[in-house]
Amino acid sequence: MKALVFDKNGLQNLKLTDYQDPETKPNEVLIRVKMAGVNPIDYYTVERLKVKPIPHIPGVEFVGEVVKVGGYVKNIDVGDRVTIYGKIFDGTCDMCMSGYETVCRNGGRIGVDVNGGMAEYIAVEGKYVFKLPKEYSWELGSSLTVTALTAYHALKEAELRPSQTLVVFGASGNTGQFLVQLGKKFGAKVIAVSRKNWLKELGVDLVVDYSEVEEKVKEFTNGKMADVVVNSLGEQFWDKSFSVVGVRGKLVTFGTLLGANAKIDLSQLYSKHISILGVNRGNRKDFVELLDLCKDCKVKTWKVFKLEEGREALEGLFSKERDGRIFISI
Repeated sequence: MKALVFDKNGLQNLKLTDYQDPETKPNEVLIRVKMAGVNPIDYYTVERLKVKPIPHIPGVEFVGEVVKVGGYVKNIDVGDRVTIYGKIFDGTCDMCMSGYETVCRNGGRIGVDVNGGMAEYIAVEGKYVFKLPKEYSWELGSSLTVTALTAYHALKEAELRPSQTLVVFGASGNTGQFLVQLGKKFGAKVIAVSRKNWLKELGVDLVVDYSEVEEKVKEFTNGKMADVVVNSLGEQFWDKSFSVVGVRGKLVTFGTLLGANAKIDLSQLYSKHISILGVNRGNRKDFVELLDLCKDCKVKTWKVFKLEEGREALEGLFSKERDGRIFISI
């Protein structure tokens, strides 16, 4: 089969090549990959993460059609359109037993700790494979494993409630565009911090520029500020995101694209009873709920690349011209 493969870290080493077709074990499903969503984690996988096996196929987020089903797998049939839950878990540790597979003590990630989906075929253990409802396009389906799941899990962990105010920094990014849509589904009032006016098409209540976010949030909330703030960008906008959290509010973070080292005003933290939450993707229960909840979600697509253009697709993540998601059609 054709696949994007690298044998040592560095984007210059990512090449389209022939790779041995995957064998399908009795507990696995063989998927003909149709589309892969491109995420920062894919770039870091190629650039610097320790991966296995070597040579390695990246790709943490993908969808496709089932072409073979192992004898031990139930509820999945040949021809099914499927997506995957991408966190590897053992099901036996205390985190898994409490329903938190996303932080399994012995876990990993499909696309990092095993081969990923930037290939024509991939064999995946049946417990990670889920049928894709007919309402889902390939683009929307290949935005679930990381992008939409992280957004949904973040809002659940923050216990976002109807009528609360949610502020999303990086609202036009991969996860941001799902945060604003899911925030509305939670019944919240949503403020998108971005320069992209197309976010209004996703139902947000207000789009504000980074330069005026404090003033606009204060005005919108009559001085109360936000109940939940999500900063998926990191250090560069940490101070601004912290400044718009209201009393007993919550600041949620899961990304460091713009820096990983942030300072905290402890006096504001304790005097306003602010909670800071770190989240990491989501659990299988979250994923099942998301599949049902997000059937009418929209995804803003910037470009769709071919498999042989994989290097350009990953480079595009950091393009100043990028306006929406990047996908690889396979």
